Amino acid sequence: MAKGYDFIVIGGGSAGSVIAARLSEQADVSVLLLEAGGSDLHPLFHLPAGFAKMTKGLGSWGWVTTPQKHMQGKVFNYTQAKVIGGGSAINAQIYTRGAVQDYDEWRQMGCDGWSYADVLTYFKKSEDNDTYNSEFHGQGGPLGVSMPAAPLPICDAFIAAAGELGIPETRDMNGPRQDGAGYYQLTQRNARRSSAAMAFLAPNRHRRNLTVQLGTQVRRIMVTGGRTTGVELADGTHITAACEVILSSGAIGSPRLLQLSGIGPVDHLTGLGIDVVLDQPNVGGNLQDHLDLYAICEVTGPHTYDRFAKLHNSIFAGLQYLLTRTGPVASSLFETGGFWYADPDARSPDIQMHLGLGTGIEAGVEAMPNGGVTLNACHLRPRSRGSVRLQSANPADMPLIDPNYLSDPYDREMSIRGLKLVQNILTRDALKPFVLAERLPGPDVRTDQDYFDFICVHSKTSHHCAGTCRMGVDDSTVLDPRLNVRGIDGLRVADASIMPTLVSSNTNAPSIMIGEKCVDMIKQDQGLLPWFATSYWPGSNRMWPKRKSPRSMPGWRLWQTGWRVPGGLQVVVRKALNRSNGDTCTGLSSILTIGMSCSATPTTLNIRH
Repeated sequence: MAKGYDFIVIGGGSAGSVIAARLSEQADVSVLLLEAGGSDLHPLFHLPAGFAKMTKGLGSWGWVTTPQKHMQGKVFNYTQAKVIGGGSAINAQIYTRGAVQDYDEWRQMGCDGWSYADVLTYFKKSEDNDTYNSEFHGQGGPLGVSMPAAPLPICDAFIAAAGELGIPETRDMNGPRQDGAGYYQLTQRNARRSSAAMAFLAPNRHRRNLTVQLGTQVRRIMVTGGRTTGVELADGTHITAACEVILSSGAIGSPRLLQLSGIGPVDHLTGLGIDVVLDQPNVGGNLQDHLDLYAICEVTGPHTYDRFAKLHNSIFAGLQYLLTRTGPVASSLFETGGFWYADPDARSPDIQMHLGLGTGIEAGVEAMPNGGVTLNACHLRPRSRGSVRLQSANPADMPLIDPNYLSDPYDREMSIRGLKLVQNILTRDALKPFVLAERLPGPDVRTDQDYFDFICVHSKTSHHCAGTCRMGVDDSTVLDPRLNVRGIDGLRVADASIMPTLVSSNTNAPSIMIGEKCVDMIKQDQGLLPWFATSYWPGSNRMWPKRKSPRSMPGWRLWQTGWRVPGGLQVVVRKALNRSNGDTCTGLSSILTIGMSCSATPTTLNIRH
């Protein structure tokens, strides 16, 4: 017999960890989190500098893109996390949210509740900021957000060099404006990575209503009569969901599983022999990603962390971290950067920079034998659109990931402008004591064609894929603005795939925000938010909650909340939820009590929502 839960969350990444933890705050609902990856017990998942190993295989599916037809057939390593915590467990820990205009444009597209003013509440709710507590920041949330623990002098030199080009210094890239260069805040606490799993799940694994299964791959989402009933695992096990299934497997994993479940473009699915549950052509479409370009300079001395790649220096760095929580191990290796313009008419910065404190940090990026520094640039609002499709009906097969980089000529032009911008910064006076010479692109790259030929070899993903299950108000969109899959009841998607347009920054913080907001929408739609009544009786009222499942109402769960004054009026509000179909009703009972005797005159008002 299939085991059942109220909610099943598929994917324990940045959004999924949040959703499972927040839903399980409701003590009388059961939550199952299914994660295909393993645990994060390996120390590299917790050490900030462990990022240098992540794009090279640790905690990753090991996927690659299809040959990029607009980039001379280049195939990109496409790191997708396969570990509890998802991308937040393997990324460079950069905490950025995007531009105010990103979210306001979502609202202008019809996505009510997704303006910047709306989502700021959820960013702040998660945040435990070690520096700021203001209109734009919060403290006391689960997610550690900190200033870098191990900055180097070359970081300040970069900020000064950007200033020589008119790029102002900024102290807060998550304030009212992104513009400027400065230090990123990082998802760290006490010089340790604060992944979504460590921040939201780890403190709450003791909850009896929260079950986390690692190493568990979902074969398909089960749908009967237009309603999601649960999931089928790779081993054939069926698990039912009384209320909802929430898919949070990322911008590649979520459309992949929807298609494996028969939800997607009908021609594609039937061609692979998959039974079609819902013809939705846009599942897996609208893929957007930031293409990352970079310039590398050799440095004049030990100004970066390259020297710690040698064994004896690594041992020293490890001891320094253990004793002082400083040094190379405490660094995310990308702690400084900024936002500026390739297109001077852009409505907000359209280029993001990341200063890498070394070379060869990520897979596919060259290392300098004598040490160096890397300065990345990515165009933030690409017009190119790609897709995620299935290679076969076998869930073990890698999906066909096609970001379709530079298919729009505007993206090519802006990307090259961004690369020229970071080259220019690296030549400024403030960096001359640190920079010996540019090695890549180098002096032989002069024309735009030269630049294009260069980036067709030397470029990578920024790991910011999004948009493949986009929300919107028209029937062509995969989701409505409450993240429900159109045409199927009881199924939501919540991760970076829901973005109509890619945010102008790293995507980890926005994904956590999406998880926070999704939970509130689930609680509202399922009737899980607190209900209150006021007796307006003078004196000291006491509120008490009671929750039970009445024997006379099989399948329903009852909440009872009220106020009581000894010798006075008692007001009770009852709310019931039908766990099979989501119906709710409320009842109001008034009981007059006097001393030890009481007479009850209940009245009931039933309301359907």
